[in-house]
Amino acid sequence: MRKLTAFSLLLGTSALLFSACHKNGKYAKSSATGWNYNDPKMGGFMVAQNKEQKTGPGLVFVQGGTFVMGATEQDVMGDWNNIPRRITVSSFYIDETEVSNVHYREYLYWLSRVYGESFPEVYRQAVPDTLVWRSELAYNEPLLEYYFRHPAYNDYPVVGVTWEQATKYCKWRSNRVNEKLLMDAGLISKVDIMDQADDNTFDTKAYIAGLYEGTPGKISKSNKKVFTNPDGSPRSAQFEDGIMLPDYRLPTEAEWEYAALGYIGQNPSPSKKEGKRGEELIMNRQIYSWNVNNSGLREQRRGHWQGQFLANFKRRSGDNMGIAGGLNDRASIPGPVKSYYPNTFGVYNMSGNVSEWVNDVYRPMTPVDGDDFNYFRGNKFQTVFKNGEGEAEKDSLGNIKMRYVTDEESAHRLNYQKGDVINYLDGDSLSQVEYGYGVTSLVNDKSRVIKGGSWNDRPYWLSPGTRRYMQQDMSTNTVGFRCAMDRVGSPEGNGFKTGNLFRKQRQKR
Repeated sequence: MRKLTAFSLLLGTSALLFSACHKNGKYAKSSATGWNYNDPKMGGFMVAQNKEQKTGPGLVFVQGGTFVMGATEQDVMGDWNNIPRRITVSSFYIDETEVSNVHYREYLYWLSRVYGESFPEVYRQAVPDTLVWRSELAYNEPLLEYYFRHPAYNDYPVVGVTWEQATKYCKWRSNRVNEKLLMDAGLISKVDIMDQADDNTFDTKAYIAGLYEGTPGKISKSNKKVFTNPDGSPRSAQFEDGIMLPDYRLPTEAEWEYAALGYIGQNPSPSKKEGKRGEELIMNRQIYSWNVNNSGLREQRRGHWQGQFLANFKRRSGDNMGIAGGLNDRASIPGPVKSYYPNTFGVYNMSGNVSEWVNDVYRPMTPVDGDDFNYFRGNKFQTVFKNGEGEAEKDSLGNIKMRYVTDEESAHRLNYQKGDVINYLDGDSLSQVEYGYGVTSLVNDKSRVIKGGSWNDRPYWLSPGTRRYMQQDMSTNTVGFRCAMDRVGSPEGNGFKTGNLFRKQRQKR
């Protein structure tokens, strides 16, 4: 197979991008130097045409903003770990639904087909733990056999998945989506799909670095100048071309809670087109994720009748679905991922069905210590591994090798001084706080936050402000996950500009 190489980067900094000329054939000019862009006779600095981010498969757009994160109801558990605090969250994308069994089985099929012969442990390590359904004093054995694999449960949320497994699924999904986008653009060929194995599998970072060996697509073989160097030689796409999407990942706790609350529905006149703007208003702090009526009542105008449950939860001890002939939430275990009432962002089951992993490392006091912009705890900074010759390398599974940033590399930074800041201000030398795991506390650096109530939880846990934690290598039958993605460009979404723009005032002469 021919190798898709990354050609030398012009000026040592930027990948070569789409040709972008004016309609009259003249080249666009730099407003800083006056030199032509995309003109081989003037240096050949290539600049892509402005384009907006596509919405990845399964995602919905969440317009960011400020909100009060934390407790809405009385802290009945006495944890005092979700103190209300106003923060701002950037715009982002989040899965419309929880990841379902059929989604996860697609992932396992790919792992088995690509790595099954040489690295069977990769598949085995990704399989959900179906034993999470087993109980000493309950007859749940059929769920061990049927819940994950029987087609009757295709659209039910996958459970028995650890935080580590969920994170690897997100990485796999990122690569499959970007691989298809490059195929659709004609940059790589579909003929290699069934031939990928071991270290010759598509990885986005490896492709950008020129380390993916595959057959070029139709554009690479044609006379089109879209993906060529100034000397006419072909090149691989780079992220700057705007074809590939940012990575799928687990949402942060702040993102998850913000998406769950769906406050855009409380804006009396949200903007729908450029030039229109709603009011800067949050009317109420709601209890649950549906928010047409903040008291939790159903919306009559759309045919929701009194008594119909808007989420899948446990009403009281021993009551998981109501009485025969009048089942309340109509599910004794998790229900299909598109059942129940979506919120005003169009996101399903942010209250009930299954609780969900988020990206954060758990600390009781992080809501107080964390930044008020894009709040998150869990940073352990990474960079691409370079060999002795300064070149990137792939591992045996085809992924580009990464390494953690050292404290020595960070020592002279103004914005951070350590590579691992999971314990920053809460368990490190600066805070003088220490977690005695297994002695005085169960909290450690592998404790990850889980959000949202589940099918087996009481109503208290349905409130998005509640938070619990579990070790990242553990799983249960009440915890699943969904993915998120960064938003690039306008925070209001495609079709909107960034910043308030005004007419240029005429100068007096």
